Amino acid sequence: MSKAVTAIATDSASDRVRFSDLVRSAVRMLPEFPMVARGLLRLATLKPARRGSIGALIEAHASRRPQSLALRFEDRQWTYAQFNAEANRIARVLQDQGIRAGDAVAILMENRAEVLIVVAAVLKLGAIAGMLNHQQRGDVLSHSIKLTQAKLMVVGQESREAIESTTFAPGYAAMAFFWEGEGGAPEGYTALRPLAEKASSENLPQTARIPLKSPAFYVFTSGTTGLPKASVMTHFRWIRGMAGLSESAVRLRSDDVLYCCLPLYHNNALTVSWGAVLANGAGFALGRRFSASRFWDEIRANRATSFCYIGELCRYLLNRPASERDRDHAVRVIVGNGLRPEIWDDFQQRFGIDRIVEFYGASEANLAFVNAWGLKRTAGYCPLSHAIVEFDAEEEAPARDAQGRLKRVAKGGVGLLIGEVTKKTPFDGYTDRKASEAKLLRNVFAEGDCWFNSGDLVRDQGYKHIQFVDRVGDTFRWKGENVATTEVEAALCASGDIEEAVVYGVQIPGMDGRAGMASLSVNGGRFDGVALASALRQKLPQYAVPVFLRLRQDQETTSTFKHRKVDLKREGFDPSRVKDPLYVLEQNGYVPLTTDTFVTIQNGQARL
Repeated sequence: MSKAVTAIATDSASDRVRFSDLVRSAVRMLPEFPMVARGLLRLATLKPARRGSIGALIEAHASRRPQSLALRFEDRQWTYAQFNAEANRIARVLQDQGIRAGDAVAILMENRAEVLIVVAAVLKLGAIAGMLNHQQRGDVLSHSIKLTQAKLMVVGQESREAIESTTFAPGYAAMAFFWEGEGGAPEGYTALRPLAEKASSENLPQTARIPLKSPAFYVFTSGTTGLPKASVMTHFRWIRGMAGLSESAVRLRSDDVLYCCLPLYHNNALTVSWGAVLANGAGFALGRRFSASRFWDEIRANRATSFCYIGELCRYLLNRPASERDRDHAVRVIVGNGLRPEIWDDFQQRFGIDRIVEFYGASEANLAFVNAWGLKRTAGYCPLSHAIVEFDAEEEAPARDAQGRLKRVAKGGVGLLIGEVTKKTPFDGYTDRKASEAKLLRNVFAEGDCWFNSGDLVRDQGYKHIQFVDRVGDTFRWKGENVATTEVEAALCASGDIEEAVVYGVQIPGMDGRAGMASLSVNGGRFDGVALASALRQKLPQYAVPVFLRLRQDQETTSTFKHRKVDLKREGFDPSRVKDPLYVLEQNGYVPLTTDTFVTIQNGQARL
């Protein structure tokens, strides 16, 4: 295996999964075995060609438990009967606008109750909800909208500035624009609320006819192309995930309430959180956004018994000053991904969380791992066909032997996770066929086989369990968001002063993910840190603007003319190792990074 990969994370014997761990966990699961069995039965009997949908699931809960809590947002709430009726009204408005099964409706709104109601309405028609990232602007958002090929867009009043930064402002001939907000609609928009108030609240007949294989969502991911890609989430994959993750592992009851403050354009909120709720008709408490200082107050206010997390969220909460109210809550189970092994035990003990359901998955992936057994420091188990193979970090590609085949790592080893593509585990891919093909590996272990390339390095913990280690390639994660390096490089090179840009992620002690850093070659030595920061903030989401810069005369490349990033990542932003000029992003722009500043950052005293 490449030394560059093995150096990322050494094997920890304490994180190996042993047979005795599984036995103890199985005993603890016995009281909830009926729920687990229902989930496994649903998982085993689901067939893509059968009828069934998320909309039909909502209708079933509205019939069985009409007065149970379906959704709460701040000081408003809906029972299942009310939520279903509201979604039906909006669905009929969309139907009157010509939206039919297979059509796409783009949704550009920040977290609030209306997002989920509009999504449910779209799904009830058999249409596809295009979940746009409301943090995007300009060309990037225009690209995302174009990928949806939407016939209609619903824009929240809080996202008007975002849509007006694109080429798709109201008046674009191929798309109708609906306004979701207070008061009258601006020119070019149709107000959604007045029409919905007059529409029928009865169930729509076409909802019962939707096959599971139908697309439900477009969820956007960042990839090596540098621009977002729209991955396709079918009703089948969503409900399969609900059965495998929510029913079999999270196991919420109908009287539970799950709190989620993650953005609804992410699958952690849209699929994991909402799926955990709809599995058994629990309540969904939606937060507008994450706030470390208000988090536990909102948990208590919503009487939440569960919440969905990403690793960064847990670290932010752990970094808060300890309080006598740290365990003053009713949360017993949490679900999410990215909880790093080094803080797992501290987080669980400090806040008194009984069970942590860590999982591993991706919007476009054909497999998922779930910590159904309630073990510590693991992303869980996957029964589907997968492999962990050796990875060449220098070439950023899986290593092949003399016969051109991939090589599996030993137990405890770190390698690239791949999943076999079969009829039972299809790869739904993206709206872009070329991008879909780029995610596939062929002739992996045998002639003609096909495997999905996750793009992630994981550790083989044994008994089909894995531990997430790192991302590879041209994407890294920062502030809970995926950052495509080529997208940032394009924004940097749009400045006339930047001749060449190499973007990569660097680790900061005490922080999850990787902060963006760029190695730049500047024309004629001209560099204006204030102007560059201002330009990048206009073109990129806040989380994608590089935190650190390094100025170099020339950039190193491999024999195949790819930028050599291994040494850049290793040297990071340490002035004692880097002789080139270094800069750090502050409020007014990029300023020189000094030894004192570096020490402050390394000690976790800087807010980046």
